This record gives sequence, C-alpha cells and structure tokens, in this order.
Amino acid sequence: MAKKTLADLPNLRGKRVLVRVDFNVPLDAAGNITNDRRIRAALPTLQYILDASASAIVMSHLGRPKGDPKKDAPYKMDRAADRLGQLLGRPVHKVNAVVGPDVAAAAQKLQPGAVLVLENLRFHPGEQAGDAAFAAQLAQLADVYVNDAFGTCHRSDASMVAVPAAMPSKPRVVGKLVAKELEILDELLSAPRRPFLAILGGAKVSDKIGFIKSLLTRVDRVLIGGAMTYTFMKAEGQGVGNSRVEVDKLSQARELLQLGKGKIILPLDHLVVEALDKPDGARVVEGNIPEGWIGVDIGPRTIARYCEEIGKAQTVVWNGPLGKYEDKPYSQGTRAVAKALAESPAVTVVGGGETAEAVEAFDLADKMKHVSTGGGAFLEYVEGTPFPALAQIEDRKTS
Repeated sequence: MAKKTLADLPNLRGKRVLVRVDFNVPLDAAGNITNDRRIRAALPTLQYILDASASAIVMSHLGRPKGDPKKDAPYKMDRAADRLGQLLGRPVHKVNAVVGPDVAAAAQKLQPGAVLVLENLRFHPGEQAGDAAFAAQLAQLADVYVNDAFGTCHRSDASMVAVPAAMPSKPRVVGKLVAKELEILDELLSAPRRPFLAILGGAKVSDKIGFIKSLLTRVDRVLIGGAMTYTFMKAEGQGVGNSRVEVDKLSQARELLQLGKGKIILPLDHLVVEALDKPDGARVVEGNIPEGWIGVDIGPRTIARYCEEIGKAQTVVWNGPLGKYEDKPYSQGTRAVAKALAESPAVTVVGGGETAEAVEAFDLADKMKHVSTGGGAFLEYVEGTPFPALAQIEDRKTS
C-alpha cells in the first residue's frame, strides 16, 4: 500500500517536524565533506516544510564513530549543518547533543522557518540499539515525523523504527526523496517498459545473490562486469589468472548462471594487468585470463556489446561499477556504460553506493532518470525484503 507523504498533511503551519535524513556523506582525512549529494537530496523535503511555515528538526547518522571523542570529532554534524545552511540560504542551528535538556530547549524555541540539526545519532548508544527510551525523547521534540532517509530504510535503528513507533497519534509520513525512490522502484518491479536490461558490477557476487535472483524473474538481459565477473568465469571453468574470486560462492554462481541461462551475458574480453600499480603494462585478452594476470575492467569488445544492448533497452537498472573505475586507467568500461545510459532515451535507474559515485564523478548523474541514494537499501528493496522503517509510516487510504 502507498505510504502517506508530506503532501497528505493539510496544514503544517507552526508545527515542529522531525526529519530523519541521510547525511552520511563521504569525508576526507580532515573530516571535510567531499560530496554533498545526500545533503542536496534532502532539500526538496526541507524546503517544503519551511515554505509551509513549519520548523525542521533534522537528525542523521554520519560514519561509524567508536565512542572516542578525539577520533570521533570528524563525525560531528557541524560541517553537514554548515553545508545545509549554505544550500538552504538561511541560518541553521546545530546542537551538540542528540537528546537531553539542551536539545529539548532548542526544539521548543524553534520559530516557523527555522532549522535545527541534532548531533550525530550514532554518538548515542540508543540509536543502533533501537532503544525505546532514547526514541521516546526524540519523539517528544516534534509534532510530525518524516522519513526522508531511503539509504537507511533497511535498518532498524531507533530513529528509523522506534521513534515513529513512539508517535502513534502524530502524523508519520515519508519525505519527497523516499516517496520518489519508492515510486521509481515500484515502477521497475511492477510495470517496466521493455526490453528491461540490468547491468551488474561490483566486487562480490555474495552481496547481490538475492538481488540477482529477483532481477532474473523480471529482466530480459543481465550484463555482468566488475570483479564479480571472475567468480562467474571460475564457476564456468574458465581461467581467471590472479583475479579476485569468491571461491566459497562458486556453487551459488553456478546456480545463478543456470537460473539466468539465456539472460546473463558475461564479458567477451578483459583489460588485465600483472600488478594493480602498473597500468602501463595493461593489455586486453579474450576468453581465459592468463596465469599471473589480474582483470581490472571490461575490454573494448565487451564495451561495444554492452552499449549495443543499452541502445535496445527501454528500461535499464544499473548497480555496481564494471571495473576499478576509481583508477582512471581502469575506468573505461564504467565510463562508457555511464555515457551510453546518459545518451539513452530509456528509463535509466542507477543504484546507490559506488555506482552513484561513479556517475557523479563522470558528471553524468543529471542525465539519468534516477540516481538512488541507497546502496544496501536499493538492493534489499528489489529483493523484496520488508522494511520495518516503512511499516511505521501511515498508509495512504485508496478507494
């Protein structure tokens, strides 16, 4: 059933709105934000709230703090709050706690159009423990709960599940970002335009077994790339040299190849090196990869074949880079596929994580129909995994 959205709330004027966003942005060694895509993705929801003369209390996790004040300093929400203020074009107040008297006082003082950012949720042990008492303190801060953190929807953290559960008499809706993610994914899963093509890359088959099984029941073709290629090749009895292989997943790879017979397409050729730090010695090989060599990207024949398949498709879902794209010498396959998708009139959906980072790095994100903000959440939703976080959101009644 469709979930209620902000648009289903008749009047937000004067309300305090607790918004769970996903500001888990990448940071450099000094703690500076290197990509603000996730902060920008929350702007439509936050702007809607502010335009409705309501105030926003923004909460998110950031990184994986360990409880050491010195080591955890880069994970404070200060820089994210500063960047949010710049993007909104208005002051943003940040408190140095997640719950407690100071937070409650700051929330109580909020005027319509004001924004308050809480400290990193993971600085409090109650967040990942799903603690009900901790959640109750957060729930008391606001009149409305908004889930706009698709990238965390598959988790059972307190801010995602226990907080809305502690607000049974208050509106609990999804924000514009989550609503868009669900709309796009539901379209993919129920009524995709055909031919429907999937492109799968990344390092591990093990991360995507359920995802691949689900896709194989829906798509017309699956193009394989990335390091997972070599596990599939090994499962077929092909030589993979020194390429990365998940030896303990060969039987699952064989099962997937059997399930996807006639649908799964493996690379025809490969860019290989003798050592990852020696790109000058790279060469292209077809078929088996020789002993002592490592596969790092799909080859030119494969690039041409995959781009041809993209040209025929009406719907394309892509998850996982097709080579070691972060190293320019090994990025040609991923870049070529991204460019083909950008030029395609098809419905193009890019899974989150590294795939989203790749299309951003190539400056092609705006040419895709949708770039998901969720990596693991994207995979699990397609697999059909129920999300407890979404179960806490009110259903929209349909006639």
